[in-house]
Amino acid sequence: MTTTSTVPCSPTTSHAISEHAAAAVAAALKSLADPLRLRMLSAIASDPRGESCVCDLAELADVSQPTVSHHLKVLKDAGVLVSERRGTWVWYSIHAGARPAITTLLESFAPAALAPPRHPDACHGLDDVDEALTHLAASLTPSFPEVSADAVTGVVRESYAGLARTARITAHLVPLTERFARQRLTDLTRDRSSGVPQVLFVCVANAGRSQVAAALVNQAAQGRVVARSAGSAPAAAIHPNVRPLLDSIDDATELAFPKPLTDDAVRAADVVITMGCGDVCPIIPGVRYEDWAVGDPALASADGVAAIRDDIAQRVERLVGELV
Repeated sequence: MTTTSTVPCSPTTSHAISEHAAAAVAAALKSLADPLRLRMLSAIASDPRGESCVCDLAELADVSQPTVSHHLKVLKDAGVLVSERRGTWVWYSIHAGARPAITTLLESFAPAALAPPRHPDACHGLDDVDEALTHLAASLTPSFPEVSADAVTGVVRESYAGLARTARITAHLVPLTERFARQRLTDLTRDRSSGVPQVLFVCVANAGRSQVAAALVNQAAQGRVVARSAGSAPAAAIHPNVRPLLDSIDDATELAFPKPLTDDAVRAADVVITMGCGDVCPIIPGVRYEDWAVGDPALASADGVAAIRDDIAQRVERLVGELV
């Protein structure tokens, strides 16, 4: 009779594997203990592409890019994120093996993550906000059949969270979220090879010259060019010196509110114009970049504001002439 020998599993080996697994779990849990990292994970998970770069996350978190890079490295070292370099940009996505657990975790904390800063005039609780955003996402989904319902929901919730960080009056956030989310979804699905030219004006606060420039383009072009604006660190409201200028431009006041700069907005644009304030945008192939060195109306006298408006109007006239 042939005896088949077996080698029992070594208790030492089994213990080592258990310790290794426990250490990996502990490292992952420790990496998720920071609220900022949870917000960054939420942004990556809800992005329609399922990935984000440092620039996007720095804008979301309102911290420096080196700080974002540090947190991303912690998450990557813990096995939560993976990265891929494409050109000059590094893109981060959730590790496939960790995605189910991360999704469950984020869904558990979603209401708290969406909570705007508490304001004495706020009259809606988290349940009301969550219900409103769910309804808003459902109403937008049919307008963008090429985008999944989950992706639309992600854009809506991230749009709300981005605006909530700076808004002074939280009662108006859901209507503003509808405008911002619709704009982002339109940008996400735009084919730059067709349709009218699109221009994106970028400044830091998106509360002054970028708003004026976009409004003047839309007025002058009459639909032959689409102009948008955004800010790398958007303010809570349009600057008081700029509000009268927008009031004098057709339909400008109703549509004007500071918005965060998104990568999709840059990708959708044919021309990206920074307003002389040192902003840096992602470099997308096929996009034309310019910098207009114009004065800041927030720092100008009444005569200075008028001069800045005239300077921008002359530049806009040349730009529209080129594009149409």
